[in-house]
Amino acid sequence: MVLSDYTKEFKYNWRLAAPVMLGMLGHTFVQFIDNIMVGQLGTAELAAVSLGNSFIFIAMSLGIGFSTAITPLVAEADAANDFKQGKLAFKHGLFLCTVLGISLFFMVYFAKPLMYLMQQPEEVVAFAIPYLDLVAFSLIPLIIFQAFKQFSDGLSMTKYPMYATILANVINVVLNYLLIFGKLGFPELGIIGAAYGTLASRIVMVLYIWWLLKGKEKSKNYVTNIKFFVLERSMLKKLIGLGAPSAMQMFFEVAIFTAAIWLSGLLGKNPQAANQIALNLSSMTFMVAMGLSVASMVRVGNQKGLQNYIELRRIAFSLFLLGTIFATCFALLFFVFHSELPKLYVDFDDAENLIDNTEVVAIASKLMLAAAVFQISDSIQVVVLGALRGLQDVKIPTIITFVSYWLVGFPVSWFLGKEEAYASFGIWLGLLAGLTTAAILLYIRFNYLTKKLIHSKHDAT
Repeated sequence: MVLSDYTKEFKYNWRLAAPVMLGMLGHTFVQFIDNIMVGQLGTAELAAVSLGNSFIFIAMSLGIGFSTAITPLVAEADAANDFKQGKLAFKHGLFLCTVLGISLFFMVYFAKPLMYLMQQPEEVVAFAIPYLDLVAFSLIPLIIFQAFKQFSDGLSMTKYPMYATILANVINVVLNYLLIFGKLGFPELGIIGAAYGTLASRIVMVLYIWWLLKGKEKSKNYVTNIKFFVLERSMLKKLIGLGAPSAMQMFFEVAIFTAAIWLSGLLGKNPQAANQIALNLSSMTFMVAMGLSVASMVRVGNQKGLQNYIELRRIAFSLFLLGTIFATCFALLFFVFHSELPKLYVDFDDAENLIDNTEVVAIASKLMLAAAVFQISDSIQVVVLGALRGLQDVKIPTIITFVSYWLVGFPVSWFLGKEEAYASFGIWLGLLAGLTTAAILLYIRFNYLTKKLIHSKHDAT
């Protein structure tokens, strides 16, 4: 094949992926605004949000990862014009996500005492615990929203979750401004204000996406007249079989970034705040790759439904190429502006915290260099993982992600992240090692699997 065979898919790939990217970027942009607002309060408060969210990210990874099982099943049913199977997949997915959201809330709520056992800075823990109570409760509407989002993506209606996320983001930013700083007569609640903003925006997000989908011809029959507790064991089993490995894949990746937060906490509040800055900036670019990953899952799922494996492979490679182009641009951006971007998060006019703020920016600037390098491997691994989910291949990729992040990445972070070694930069070298290993192994898996499917169909004919 020539290059144009792949690039001609860019326009459709972008049309499918862009709403997902914008929705996810919007969500991450709110965290960016949160961090800038909280950063004005001080480095301890910024580190506290980082520590609190580290628990939330682990729970979110399980919920969001599990919900991805809905998309390929709905995409496959949509391509085959099988409404009944599509509705079954959505209804059972919604039920499981609701149960999971409630379970994750209780898990995080009762895990708070672990903060005292993790040798984190005491000042940071004191701020983090009340913040975590409210944000943990917001997991329930967030995971329910994910069920609607993944269903909507499966029908290639990717713009509606984007609209819901944008509305939620506007509400979050406004409430944060009013409640963190006590503007327009509202109480000044500090980082607790940020938690209230998050909770309120996530409740609105669920209600709005349901209202949007209920009003659309293609989706209204799916999201109305749902017999929520009339369940079929076979569909539950299928969703759990796909969802549990996907949840573990996301958990293994998110957990190593969470481990980076905790390892940074062992170095002190300033390294932890610097880690949060680099993590937040990297998360924003990662959402572009995540958008392409969803497009990859949907388009591969459609082609799997049609059993057109040669076309499936061509479309997937066009997505891998597009992801690599974006990642290269972000890598250059991070490299060129590695010293300037962290300055957005701190107040250099704050004379009382000037020494802390200067140290935070210096550490974060170095971390941005590591983040620049892993843009490419991070993009490849997540877009290929989306393609594998579209193929409903989840077990081997789960093993690959565990090996990459926890047998390769974490030991590097642990040994190089000590004060006497490379400190914070060493932690991020471990992240780079894990992501690169995952990208290589997942690509090998996809390449092997698609060639095998093509040969099998050829032999059958």
